Amino acid sequence: MPQFIFAYHGGKKPESEAEGAKEMEAWKNWMGSMGDALKIPGAPVGMSKTVSAGGVADNGGANPLSGYTVVEAADQDAACEMAKGCPMVVSGNGSVEVAEIIDMEM
Repeated sequence: MPQFIFAYHGGKKPESEAEGAKEMEAWKNWMGSMGDALKIPGAPVGMSKTVSAGGVADNGGANPLSGYTVVEAADQDAACEMAKGCPMVVSGNGSVEVAEIIDMEM
């Protein structure tokens, strides 16, 4: 079965410890709801740098990555259905890019 990466964009830092605990619980519940389809829970990421032929930029790019997860699904539509439950999507504070990971046997 194919695997898909969820690339998270956006989100916000919790304003209080209570809000942070509530958000963490939402993430745990969502990830738990995916069962065996969740292959790599992933993690949030720090500020990125953009490397191009023109050099290295410290700006994180046009739409900075804020985290990632890897799931297994029958197809991209099924993976997108899973992504709709992401707490960042549900709250309206971010978005999820869903892309198939292409197996390149060597």
